[in-house]
Amino acid sequence: MVFYMNKSISIMVAAISLSLTTSTLVAKEARYPEFGNGRIEQKLVKSKHYMVSSANPYASEAGMRMLAKGGSAIDAAIAVQMVLTLVEPESSGIGGGAFALYWDKANKSLQSFDGREKAPMAADGKLFQQDGANMNWWNALAGGRAVGVPGVVAMMEKVHQQHGKLPWAELFEDAIKLSEDGFEISPKLGASIARGTNPALGRYEASWNYFFPDGKPLQAGVIKRNPALAMTFRRIALLGSSGFYKGQIALDIVNAARNTAADNPGLITIDDMLAYEAIERPPVCAPYKAFKICGMGPPTSGGMTVIQILKLLEGKNLNQYQPLSAEAVHLFTQAGKLAYADRDKYMADADFVAVPVEGLIDADYLSDRAKLIGVQDMGKASPGIPPNADANWLVSKSPEQPSTTHFSIVDKMGNGFSMTSSIEMAFGSTVMVHGFLLNNQLTDFSFSEAKDGRLIANRVQPGKRPRSSMSPFMVFDENDNLSMVIGSPGGSRIINYVAKTMLGVLEWNMDIQKAISLPHFINRNGGTDLEKNTDAAKLKDALQALGHKISVRDLNSGLHGITINSEGLQGGADPRRVGRAMGQ
Repeated sequence: MVFYMNKSISIMVAAISLSLTTSTLVAKEARYPEFGNGRIEQKLVKSKHYMVSSANPYASEAGMRMLAKGGSAIDAAIAVQMVLTLVEPESSGIGGGAFALYWDKANKSLQSFDGREKAPMAADGKLFQQDGANMNWWNALAGGRAVGVPGVVAMMEKVHQQHGKLPWAELFEDAIKLSEDGFEISPKLGASIARGTNPALGRYEASWNYFFPDGKPLQAGVIKRNPALAMTFRRIALLGSSGFYKGQIALDIVNAARNTAADNPGLITIDDMLAYEAIERPPVCAPYKAFKICGMGPPTSGGMTVIQILKLLEGKNLNQYQPLSAEAVHLFTQAGKLAYADRDKYMADADFVAVPVEGLIDADYLSDRAKLIGVQDMGKASPGIPPNADANWLVSKSPEQPSTTHFSIVDKMGNGFSMTSSIEMAFGSTVMVHGFLLNNQLTDFSFSEAKDGRLIANRVQPGKRPRSSMSPFMVFDENDNLSMVIGSPGGSRIINYVAKTMLGVLEWNMDIQKAISLPHFINRNGGTDLEKNTDAAKLKDALQALGHKISVRDLNSGLHGITINSEGLQGGADPRRVGRAMGQ
């Protein structure tokens, strides 16, 4: 059955209801202080032993409980992600994918893990073609067509098998209890439903019944239960990832994608579910002044593109400028143009495409590219030809959406975990099964496979993982000690958000909270975006005088980070969302 939201509903939910009981209002203020002005005042959090910074207080609290029990960073991370599946369904969940870095302090070992969704084996370059042309993106996102094989559960189990200290089942207890007893709908979730962030939400029966009980959208402050998700968590807690990729849950995922969403059916099969594997890949690292900066390699473009931006700026002495000066912002945007030009041409799943990873971050190559940065805006940058690159690939873009999440964790042993997780569009495909939403991550592929006889690296291929911009990062000092854990949601803008925040700490000596709160200025090889209602917007005239095409707009990141020094841990959370840093 297909459901469509009544237009009158979208009108009546333009504002979040304030008709709360006194006790609910107190709880709301405790969890989401000062959200009414569109930002939450966030203060730097300091601790001595361990810390969690995530996109929702419920999730941070769950992670803290695991750390208090002596759990490792991955133990806390599993608790955090399971709770986020429940309380932040618009952004991530077990129906999606993720990338993560794990720092093992005792062994001085950094690992990176790929839990990105995979295309079904029946998918090919025609997946998003209709009548010989690319589908409209909005028509592609809803239903089963864009559902990739989810990777979160497999990836988290893989890391836990290597680094977990607490029993697997124990890590689901908070999420199960909240699912059964109920959680308070956050202002962010309430607003995402009310504003029609995903216009297809409610198209299918399960998501309609969950998000629009009695035909009305869930509102902030309401207590919501999800017993179906509790049962899912219980099954995975008991059986491990096989409880997700085999048996009834797997069969129902396949059925939901192929049949429930009959208006836009998918190709995923039970064999695709059974065959999924999370992959450990080598991290991508480069020196930056006295530091070492490390991120994920392909199929995400985030690691290499963030590194490119910082390396292009390394010789520009950014610390001589104020962070919100026209000079600093101009330099940052020009580095962004050059880095995104390379990203759009070369980045894709390295299991299918020869991505020139080392060439893209080669010091000599980037030194030459940096010479292209002048005192005026360069216009649209062309990709370079890094060492060992196949220059015949065609440049392509994909409309990645900002509905993602990130959390950063450091445990009392000094181990670190940085994970960015997503279901792509807000509420993903809007197809709901067993209490969670399925992703629409395959829309991160190029809808075209070739043009004028030239192939696109990020085209759809069977079993391939779509390109991403997710950028979980870690920074190490000159003695190879972990000094920063950082990342953000934000679609293809993630790269800018993370690079800006890292520069805030490394170049402008900001604490992590100030660096996260610093107004955004970004460029993805087009116009320059300045964050609305901030001091960054005041740079419009100065940057236009340098040739920039300026847009002043909301830039809704979700940065969550931790820094480590001789005095302990410092944590920050993005004031643009409803997250919280907590430490002990």
